Amino acid sequence: MSENNLSIAIVFLIYLAAMLGLGFVFFRRTENTSDYFLGDRKLDKWVTALSAEASDMSGWLMLGLPGAAYLSGLSASWIAIGLLAGTYVNWRFVARRLRFFTGVSEEIITISDYLEHRFREKRNLLRVVSALFILVFFLIYTASGFVASGKLFSTVFDMPYSAGLLAGAAVVVSYTFLGGFNAVCWTDFFQGSLIFVAILAVPLAILDAAVDSGEMNAALTQLSASDPSFFTIFGDSGAGVAALLIGTISSLAWGLGYFGQLHILVRFMAIRSADDIAVSRRIAMVWVTFSLVGAVAVGILGRAAGGTSLEGPDAEKIFMVLVRGLFPGVLAGVFLSAILAAIMSTADSQLLVTTSAFTQDFYRTFLRKNASDAELVWVSRLTVLGVSATALLLAFFSEKLVFAIVAYAWAGFGATFGPVLVGSLFWRRMTWQGALCGMAAGGITVLAWGRLEGGIFDLYEIVPGCAVSAAAVIAASLASPPPPEEATREFDRLVSEMKQSGTAAE
Repeated sequence: MSENNLSIAIVFLIYLAAMLGLGFVFFRRTENTSDYFLGDRKLDKWVTALSAEASDMSGWLMLGLPGAAYLSGLSASWIAIGLLAGTYVNWRFVARRLRFFTGVSEEIITISDYLEHRFREKRNLLRVVSALFILVFFLIYTASGFVASGKLFSTVFDMPYSAGLLAGAAVVVSYTFLGGFNAVCWTDFFQGSLIFVAILAVPLAILDAAVDSGEMNAALTQLSASDPSFFTIFGDSGAGVAALLIGTISSLAWGLGYFGQLHILVRFMAIRSADDIAVSRRIAMVWVTFSLVGAVAVGILGRAAGGTSLEGPDAEKIFMVLVRGLFPGVLAGVFLSAILAAIMSTADSQLLVTTSAFTQDFYRTFLRKNASDAELVWVSRLTVLGVSATALLLAFFSEKLVFAIVAYAWAGFGATFGPVLVGSLFWRRMTWQGALCGMAAGGITVLAWGRLEGGIFDLYEIVPGCAVSAAAVIAASLASPPPPEEATREFDRLVSEMKQSGTAAE
């Protein structure tokens, strides 16, 4: 191993040891399922904000988005714009209501618990259907994190892809297994801080080096001449109006996904008070704005500075290539650890939500209704191992673009749960039949649309998925009997309380 690689390896080991240490700390503090899945609803506003955003962006921020910008140029900015808008709307209008609506009962630990309580549905249909889609799409999503870790370790240490997968997965699984939600959120807080610094440091270092050498203007001019569409916001004008429109809408539509991303929504449920959400929103918006701009800049400036040597899936390595070229060993290790932080901060959250779906919605509901909290916590920990093993199997057989895998899973959650969650929070007439049909219609549409290609089917599947889901929610709710009076009374009371407390979003 070279001296530079040894320095990077030492930094990685120190970083991983620190994350495992947090897992052990919270292992001793986890006593029940509320602790393990929601941190007993005592999450600090800063931790909520950075944990939500770090778990949101994943390795996609350090690999997928820079890779997209490296290949397609300024047109990748539409994705960042869509994500920025979706982040704001989610924090501004969904977060407060969700905290109020899920805080009415200590029994509401998962989104499935919330939906069942909100609509007074006693048949367990909402619980089963939601859990099935959670398991399907989060397995895909978690696998994307493991794929990213495989690329990271194989690129940095010249090890086989399979060995990189195992190395990255081992640490994520360890501290999620031990500490649950608190361990995940506090590690995400530190990881989010590291991600923020790294994603800004790299483009700034490129610019600093270019100013000193005087080569950036020449490089940008040469790139513009060789690829005129690279610096055009709408991309390749030769593709035709229809293709440009589909591409732009598809990129902006990433913002629709936020309303169904359960690993983000659960942070809103866990914050100490709804009154803290306004501060958390401001922190989150600063973080996500600068991080998205930095990620796009990494791809564009990296292409200008490094030519066109990276093609296809290898374009997602641009951040790693730049770090190793711009920074000395220890500092390179710190910034490369940011990629691991981005991967871990999302994979751990996804593991926890998937685990909660199995433990609460299958094991407790159908197998052991009287299971103790201690038993459920250990079942949850064992489920982390089982889900991780399955996701690893998927990742072993896929070295695809991290961007493509995340996009598919993001669409699945956005379409399956987004319209249902928004409807449940804002429409008092919505029924459990509407929720059930909305989830099924959205999830199935994404699964089917993703298998079709060409023409209108090139449109990102989240768009038809959300449209079909919303239509199903409305149609099925209006066609079914009105919701129970108990449910509408509680809905009206919660809305009234929000307005009286001055924390209503509207």
